[in-house]
Amino acid sequence: MTDSPMPGEMRHYVAKGKFDPYEVDVLTPEQERYYLASQWKLMWWKFKRHRIAVISGIILLIFYGTILISEILAPYNQHTRNTDYLFAPPQAVRLFHEGSFVGPFVYGLKTNLNMDVLKWEYSKDYSRVLPLRFFCTGDAYEFWGLIPGRFHLVCPPDGGQLFVLGTDRLGRDMLSRILYGARISLTIGLIGIAVSFTLGIVIGGLAGYYGGWIDNVSQRVIEVFRSFPHLPLWMALSAALPVSWSPLVIYFGITLILGLLDWTGLARAVRSKLLALREEDFCTAAQLMGASPRRIIGRHLMPSFMSHLIASATLSIPSMILGETALSFLGLGLRPPITSWGVLLNEAQNINVVALYPWLMLPVVPVIVVVLAFNFLGDGLRDAADPYK
Repeated sequence: MTDSPMPGEMRHYVAKGKFDPYEVDVLTPEQERYYLASQWKLMWWKFKRHRIAVISGIILLIFYGTILISEILAPYNQHTRNTDYLFAPPQAVRLFHEGSFVGPFVYGLKTNLNMDVLKWEYSKDYSRVLPLRFFCTGDAYEFWGLIPGRFHLVCPPDGGQLFVLGTDRLGRDMLSRILYGARISLTIGLIGIAVSFTLGIVIGGLAGYYGGWIDNVSQRVIEVFRSFPHLPLWMALSAALPVSWSPLVIYFGITLILGLLDWTGLARAVRSKLLALREEDFCTAAQLMGASPRRIIGRHLMPSFMSHLIASATLSIPSMILGETALSFLGLGLRPPITSWGVLLNEAQNINVVALYPWLMLPVVPVIVVVLAFNFLGDGLRDAADPYK
């Protein structure tokens, strides 16, 4: 009898060895590492493959790292006025002078007040080569408003000035003010998202878990909030803040307003998730074991979609930063002497000023970079939230 199959038949392969029911397939180290990894580790591995999101995360870490040492990074105090250099243009930092290496330096500035057009005119003085000073003492400041200091990463040259991004109408260095303003503009998003997340998780969690009249009341409240246009409502509430309040109180008031108006979307997302998860077997088992509703929501239901909440947070923070910038730009948000990116842009409302001194619009650049970075980071986290796809 031959082993060759008959026409139309399929060859069968039979193992001739003894069958062992306890024998298991041996996993490779890579397979074992994957199957034994936690969900958070799988999310991290998938997130690392999203290169734009990783780069955006690094950019945001740099931005938020600068706000910790704004006073040290800024070459001037944010309130220092250089009255001889009003509306001075940006100075280029150079390394070579007449073909020879000098190191980081700037050329001196010649000033002239043109009485015909009533404008300050500046030109480079190539005879004055002014090397920059690093790790030096300069303008006095109070580190985080608590510790006096004079140490700076870079200082103006001896006998000269350093205006990398130019100066404003009072002769204040724009680079220093942008670095100081980052502390306010970036933290207002974090504090605001903490307020909105607390409201969204609590109200959405109660509505999704209990349902009934609690769900109906919360949904009607959410619909009322979402029926108002956000920007006019922000403007109305911001304008209601007393002008006699201190800048710090105004800061927390604006933060509270942004947080109170941004929780509705998150509340609906939490509600929809809990409505589905509360019918799962693990939730029923926890109820039969006598677990309290707070424990079921906090320990069993919320961790099931915590990754989605993290992605939602990264997408909500940019809207709060833009909200503060818009309000301050319109003169209804933060006010001097406090400094934010919106406050800096408020000085560039006059189109004639923008046409003559375009560097006053430079505070919009970090706003665009941060908003784009947060959106790319949110996209990466949203993709990594489901690592099994």
